[in-house]
Amino acid sequence: MQHLKCLVLISLILSVFCSTKAIAQNEHTHLLKEIEIAGNKKTKGKFLQSILNLQLNRPTSKKEINRAIQRIKNLPSIASAQFQIDTINTSSVVLKISVDERLTALPILQFGGIKDNLWFAVGIHENNFRGQGETALAFYQNNNGFHGGELYYRKQNPAIKSWGYSFGLRKWTSEEPLFFQEGQVQYIYHNDGINYTLIRNLNPNSFVEAGGSVFRERYLQAENQILDEIPGPTSLTITKILNKLEFQTQHLDYDYFYLKGYKINFRYQNVFGFEFKDWFNSLNIEGKYFIRPKEKLNLAFRMKTAISTNNDSPFAPFVVDSHVNIRGVGNRIDRGTAQIVLNSELRYTVLHDKKWSSQVILFADSGTWRNPGGTLNDLLNPDQFRQFIGGGFRISYNKVFGATLRVDYGVDVFNPEQKGFVIGLGQYF
Repeated sequence: MQHLKCLVLISLILSVFCSTKAIAQNEHTHLLKEIEIAGNKKTKGKFLQSILNLQLNRPTSKKEINRAIQRIKNLPSIASAQFQIDTINTSSVVLKISVDERLTALPILQFGGIKDNLWFAVGIHENNFRGQGETALAFYQNNNGFHGGELYYRKQNPAIKSWGYSFGLRKWTSEEPLFFQEGQVQYIYHNDGINYTLIRNLNPNSFVEAGGSVFRERYLQAENQILDEIPGPTSLTITKILNKLEFQTQHLDYDYFYLKGYKINFRYQNVFGFEFKDWFNSLNIEGKYFIRPKEKLNLAFRMKTAISTNNDSPFAPFVVDSHVNIRGVGNRIDRGTAQIVLNSELRYTVLHDKKWSSQVILFADSGTWRNPGGTLNDLLNPDQFRQFIGGGFRISYNKVFGATLRVDYGVDVFNPEQKGFVIGLGQYF
């Protein structure tokens, strides 16, 4: 009797297994004979085919097709996409795809600041250069009257296992505070350099990038100073070479301006300074996570952690800055050799049609830093902690990638007198 029960159980398991296998096989009964794409004007059809990464004349499941369509929707040049499957005969089908293409040549127009600290940037950013998903960027930036800018080009097809590359030129100039034992000293900081990388795609979602840059840093003491007796060098010029290794995995799904999924980036860098014959190392980890619990609600989170060689120097690498991490704090008001930053946003859509959309934003930006030469306990020091909260809005033109006007106003929770606007194009993160 016991043996009979075992046989029955084994039979049931085999039946379920065979049924599951049959269902899986039935999912792949149609051969993908042809792919037709319509609606693309600038984006090359051959490029879209490579992003789909579907092979003709082989069994293809609905799940594979849905994933491939999402890869197209994730392109900057495509706002959305729909598809239908037409049967040719009992075993072959044609996949017909209709895309809603959008412009990707986006003007760069950003500005912001607090009292006595204003900045702006103007230029152009193209995310579909030559219709093949390449990136080209050029902009001019002004920080309180100091000139800078960047030229950048990147070629990468993330959907296939191939090689890519990037190169760029950058000039940054700003007035920044550096901190000595005697007090704060204002410096005019220049950073001029050329950068280059080689990219290897591992799969449609992940890649490794290796490269570096050669750059020159110059520090000049500014005329306006707080101290009577000014410590530190009057001027300092350092030529450096930077090497970096980066890994990124991205599992983000786009639908117009909505986002779901996550993205993680690991970046290791080492820098050699020729003047002082010194090495400097840093590790940055950044994660982004997006949830869409309701149709009009998007929750967004970004966490950045970084640590570097802990030199007791005022020229530390990680900055407290409205541009990149804490809205309302000002332009490069502090520096450190380790940081933890958390940005959170609630984005609620109040308008969405085919051309225009608008969102209201509530945000909280938090951060803490390790002082140069300090200990990791600095990260737990309340005096190092910054907590800003605020709100803003976004107005987007859906026919142009990244054409989102961003206006945010942040206030320091512990010092309400510290506050400011941050205005720009594109989401903050």
